Amino acid sequence: MTTKYQPGVRVSEYVLEQCVGAGTFGEVWQARHHVWENERVAVKLPTEPEYVRYLQREGVVVHGLQHPNIVRVLGLDPYADPPYLVMELVKGPSLRQVIADHPQGMPVDVALLVLRGVLRGLTAAHAAQIVHRDLKPGNVLLRLDDRPLAALALDDVKIGDFGLGVGNADALRSLVVQSASLERDAQSGAIAGTLAYMAPEVRDGGQNPDARADLYAVGVILHEMLIGERPAGTELPSTLRAGMPAALDEVFRRLYTRYDRRYESAEAASDDLDTRLRSSPRDGPPAHWVALPTERVAPPRRRGHELTHCPGCRRPVEAEDQFCVACGFQLAAQVLRCASCGGYPGLQDRFCIFCGAALASTEA
Repeated sequence: MTTKYQPGVRVSEYVLEQCVGAGTFGEVWQARHHVWENERVAVKLPTEPEYVRYLQREGVVVHGLQHPNIVRVLGLDPYADPPYLVMELVKGPSLRQVIADHPQGMPVDVALLVLRGVLRGLTAAHAAQIVHRDLKPGNVLLRLDDRPLAALALDDVKIGDFGLGVGNADALRSLVVQSASLERDAQSGAIAGTLAYMAPEVRDGGQNPDARADLYAVGVILHEMLIGERPAGTELPSTLRAGMPAALDEVFRRLYTRYDRRYESAEAASDDLDTRLRSSPRDGPPAHWVALPTERVAPPRRRGHELTHCPGCRRPVEAEDQFCVACGFQLAAQVLRCASCGGYPGLQDRFCIFCGAALASTEA
């Protein structure tokens, strides 16, 4: 990869280490603090003058917005040489990379976890009057820290890249330089974003983007996670992939639809997802992925590896499984989770199969 900047360059308090992403207008570098060498951040740097404007917008719009599902902004100076934006470092792939690795669709439980994380992040952003305007898989980061995808937790899902975002007008007016041009761009209704994820009312130029425009993009992303490609026509996920929970069809239908039929908010979408999964336990994912406050009754268990049957779907399961791989029903009365990496090993395991850490015994 050819880069404009080089390792070892000092940017504010940080020393550039390696380039972790590059686009048309800028580069993203992993950097360490020049004194506290264990402190790592991500630094965005412009490669074209036009990018400074979006760098500044992202810093201003997201500043002060602290939420586990949003990449946190730590520092900004659009007037430095070079201009920079310092952010939380998320060590892991983008959702775009994960989708590419699963051309037939991601595991349903992982897709649901990512969906809930994105909806939680959007709920916080929209409550702060921030509309992303360019939500897509490349702007959703998954913090894995070299763990397997199965170990992903809800707070590991991060929305980033608010460079096209529309934020609080008072924050935009607070800028000393470029404030007029930024505010005009934010309020002009000019089309900005990625067409494949753009809501039809915005793409057709008839309406300024609002929270529901972001939710349309979530619908496209959900289909892409489940099927491996963006939606075309009116087909629902369950018609394209066997074993798809019926509840997801309805959630997708109310995200990927015309403006007046779409969810009115990210919170409403999240609540509806919970409700539908509770009312359809046979179709639902494992309880730990969706954090539903509902109890599952464990079936009688036999020691060893004899087969028993899931009480949710009646399909055979291994005696040491914690969740049914077919329908997601919780089989274990007490779920065993690794405290080190967050993974879910087998009930009889003494060491985590993901990271090797010793597991606490669940026996009385």
